[in-house]
Amino acid sequence: MSEQDSAKIPVAAAGEPQRTDPRTFLVRAVSMLGQLALPIGIALFSIFRKGEVADKALIFLPFVLILVGINFGIAYLRWLRLTYTTGKEDIRVESGIVSRAARSVPYERIQDVSLEQKFLPRLFGLVEVKFETGAGGAEDLKLAYLTEAEGEALRLLIRERREEEAAEASTHPATDAAPVPADEPAEVLFSMDAGRLTTFGLFEFSLAVFAVIGGAFQYADSIVGIELWDPDLWLGIAESQQGWIAGLGPMLQAISAIVGIVALVVVGSATGLARTYLRDWGFVLEKTARGFRRRRGLFTRTDVVMPVHRVQAIELGTGLVRYRFGWHELKFTSLAQDAGQSSHVVAPFAKMEEIAPIIRAAGFVPPSEDLDWHLASRKYRFDSALLEGGVFALLAIPVAIFAPLPFVLVPLGLATFFAGANLYAWQFHRHALSATQIFARRGLLSPRTQIASRVKLHSVEISQGPIARRRGYATLHLGLAGGKLSIPGLPVDRAFELRAAILDSIAAKDFSRLGG
Repeated sequence: MSEQDSAKIPVAAAGEPQRTDPRTFLVRAVSMLGQLALPIGIALFSIFRKGEVADKALIFLPFVLILVGINFGIAYLRWLRLTYTTGKEDIRVESGIVSRAARSVPYERIQDVSLEQKFLPRLFGLVEVKFETGAGGAEDLKLAYLTEAEGEALRLLIRERREEEAAEASTHPATDAAPVPADEPAEVLFSMDAGRLTTFGLFEFSLAVFAVIGGAFQYADSIVGIELWDPDLWLGIAESQQGWIAGLGPMLQAISAIVGIVALVVVGSATGLARTYLRDWGFVLEKTARGFRRRRGLFTRTDVVMPVHRVQAIELGTGLVRYRFGWHELKFTSLAQDAGQSSHVVAPFAKMEEIAPIIRAAGFVPPSEDLDWHLASRKYRFDSALLEGGVFALLAIPVAIFAPLPFVLVPLGLATFFAGANLYAWQFHRHALSATQIFARRGLLSPRTQIASRVKLHSVEISQGPIARRRGYATLHLGLAGGKLSIPGLPVDRAFELRAAILDSIAAKDFSRLGG
């Protein structure tokens, strides 16, 4: 559906309380039943496995029916008692069956409006509307559920009223942006097909499935009647298998070990693929008249729009393995949050030639080796290596006292390794300052680069610990409303030079001209 079509859908009239879609209570009721399914299933198995099914069913099944009826009744009352009102200056949501709660959020405080579709609401064609206030977490306002058209229309309405307030409050009316046409076509900047998703998933190796199995064990004790967390149980199983394993011979033992490793890789790869498909299915990033629009998700579908002027910084990252194949990830740091994170992933798995146009569309310049890159202080390099290796070197003392002498080589080897790695990685910790941006890069095996606009930084702070004060270096903290950017180990003179330059950029910019 286009934005023009969405704008034609009627939304709540100003000052008139409105209810969400009537199917909301069905979605809530089914969701609540899903939470009760496992406990009810365990109870059924525990009661009926001892026989006398007919007699117990006469007692238990009516109880289940009453529980289901209460569940649907509560869900209906919650829907009936929830209303929202779009006023001239704020949106107000009232809820509560017995005790009422009301919350009003001024339009000027709403940083972004996003739409989310989890699997069950998606079956009904419903969306959850999230109003990002910049506070994050439970402080953000949510409205569940509206139809897709109503959700999109409400999002447009909120943005229009926020822009109207910004225009009225502006001291420079002549510089206000022109009205944005609703029917302006979107430009696809980045998307991922099934082939790209599959490749991405193979790099997202994960063993999280074993954590899920471990969680299932919490309920398994009452079903199978075995203490699965009893260490004696597993020790006994291991001892009983020792003779069988020894009888296989060296060749079969080696083959069994290889098969086990392959099975572990297969499980980890399958888990990574599943997570990637669930999270990023249908991933598409578009440049619209109102900013960047990102949609993704198989069962839970999210639709987020990020205005260009609210992108405060960008982050280029990669992974230990994918870096060797030229794959990178691009994030935008903005005032709104994305799944609890301050950064929005706009290109999760892309080559640099695909990422560069997105960076430029956000008003940033990609990093280059032609920049005047500076390294951290050599004193900071030495102190960091000493601290990294010193922790393991100190562990060698108790090991030497309580363990055989050869074991001392383990912490000493680790101390040498981490100290050496830190000394070598120093040359990859760099920063640069251009006319409009500041760059910070760090990481040896999986480098990460942060780029911030000088005029969009909110603060600049220099901090020094006791060691740094004695050694003559400092950390520069750059304030972003949606994230953090720090450059450690700067020579003090360089830190003050950067702070002065950035403060001059901030002071020279009239922020009333940046837009709402």
